[in-house]
Amino acid sequence: MSSQDRNGVAAAAWAISCAVVLAACSGAVAPRTAPDAGAPRASVFGAPGGFDEAEGVFTIAPMLERVTPAVVNISVRSRVQARSNPLLGDPFFRRFFGIPDDVDEPVSREVVSAGSGVIVDGDRGIILTNHHVIADAEEVRVTLVDGRWFVASRIGSDPETDVAVLEIAASGLQEIEFADSERLRVGDFVVAIGNPFGLGQTVTSGIVSALGRTGLMPEGYEDFIQTDASINPGNSGGALVDSRGRLVGLNSAILAPSGSNVGIGFAVPSNMARNVMRQVIEHGEVRRGRVGLLVQTLTPDLAEAMDLPRKTGALVSQVSPGSPAARAGIERGDVVVAMDGEPVRSSADLRARVGMLPVGQEVVLLVLHDGVERPVRVVVATR
Repeated sequence: MSSQDRNGVAAAAWAISCAVVLAACSGAVAPRTAPDAGAPRASVFGAPGGFDEAEGVFTIAPMLERVTPAVVNISVRSRVQARSNPLLGDPFFRRFFGIPDDVDEPVSREVVSAGSGVIVDGDRGIILTNHHVIADAEEVRVTLVDGRWFVASRIGSDPETDVAVLEIAASGLQEIEFADSERLRVGDFVVAIGNPFGLGQTVTSGIVSALGRTGLMPEGYEDFIQTDASINPGNSGGALVDSRGRLVGLNSAILAPSGSNVGIGFAVPSNMARNVMRQVIEHGEVRRGRVGLLVQTLTPDLAEAMDLPRKTGALVSQVSPGSPAARAGIERGDVVVAMDGEPVRSSADLRARVGMLPVGQEVVLLVLHDGVERPVRVVVATR
């Protein structure tokens, strides 16, 4: 066989292999027939319209066109204390230069920072964002994707979950639909929408990398969604949405030595954000109750040392006397393995879920006591 023939065979084989790969990506090896005009178009993202038949490409553009108007830019004006020169504290320096005493008065300067927010109630103009975005704000300005801007009223915020609720008086607002964040799975496709670095609205995509992440705010209530969708400074308070454009989380933090995204971002789950929003709107704050338990995470090593049949859960290290937990019969050394039928992964998991419950609500804790699991009914009490 001549070199020309061998090159022709190789080219043909390469073309066939490429055709198979492309066919596999499109979901079929055989040639596709024209779709029914009345049928929804198939999508690898789990929502109709993911495949653009006219262009022959997969796209989430239709979803984004519907969702992005609900994500806003938040500009915050605040004041910070300016550093004073340490020489001003030296009496000799003062006398030598004739500096009057009143220069010791605190000097402040105005700063402007940017973040993002999500419209969750278009009729009322309710916007969710992060607490740390508006914590020290003197004025919060909300800019819509159509260029309109409004000064927002602060309904309230919750530092322990890093969620804040704002309100603007505007018409024609596009709101975003909540998804049930409890149904998220590792590997689900997600899109982060926000305003990184003040560039304007930006969209990045990725997957859910992990669920139930803790350790970012030790004193807070944590249950973070981890994602590799790029979350950079200015994305805080923006939307993390699923393939249908529903809100699954509020972009909140990144883990990066350089201060920019390296593929480890975190979002507050939508269920937690919605619970905080309801209490803030009703009471102006989150009114947390207690059950009277001090717990620690049950690790496999600890479970083996204590000869426990369970390897995960929240180990009870202390029960407050007279608390709801004490009245329910929970004792030191018991393990809380589930709450209202959902497994308890760690002490932070239990703390976060109890912290979202209103006072007076009854919960059922599945408790491991002396090797036997039993359900225990506990009523959340005031602190």
